[in-house]
Amino acid sequence: MAGSGKFLRTDYGPGAGFGSRRRPVDAATIEVGMSWGRREIEIKLRVPNAVAARALLGRAGFRLAKRRVLESNAVFDTADRRLRARGELLRLRQAGGQTILTYKGRCAPGKHKSREELETHLADAGAARSILERLGLEVSFLYQKHRTEYGRPGERGMATVDETPIGVFIELEGSPAWIDRIAAKLGFGEPAYITASYGSLYFSWCQERGIVPSHMVFPDTGSSTEV
Repeated sequence: MAGSGKFLRTDYGPGAGFGSRRRPVDAATIEVGMSWGRREIEIKLRVPNAVAARALLGRAGFRLAKRRVLESNAVFDTADRRLRARGELLRLRQAGGQTILTYKGRCAPGKHKSREELETHLADAGAARSILERLGLEVSFLYQKHRTEYGRPGERGMATVDETPIGVFIELEGSPAWIDRIAAKLGFGEPAYITASYGSLYFSWCQERGIVPSHMVFPDTGSSTEV
């Protein structure tokens, strides 16, 4: 099936629109690969800015694994938001020339965010969107972030610096013991752990400022964002 080359359009709301332009792989980066069964285990840590985040990770022995890239994400749901009500998520992401479809299950209680996560890479974002729409799903939320990935040599955990429209976060993903050890090394205790999704953080951010929520996208991307 031929794709249109665009995935999100302006009829989905402000800041919509991203394409599939590919970028060359940088051989100088370090690849970090992990598998925790089919579960995502992570926390977020709020930091003042990206410079501070990079400095913290550098002092903790982290090295660049993947260079900074813009991620454009579309969350799909039914018209009556059944997936959200069940604590589930279906997301289509484009970043660095890749398209990834992800399902996330309900979060388990605990100090870390832990949930089932299933992912697959797709060849055609436009076709994927059409398939989801044919199944009766629609885009319920758009969000963007600039993400840079870091790893520590010989360790399977991953740290990312996420620059979002509502602030900068370090995300730690790995085993619970690894997350706790690295968070402490970075100077954060358990009270600083954030397990909320970016969608939840965005809606809280809007509520605190008396802003009507829309989509968590950068103001300068307009309707023709390409990745």
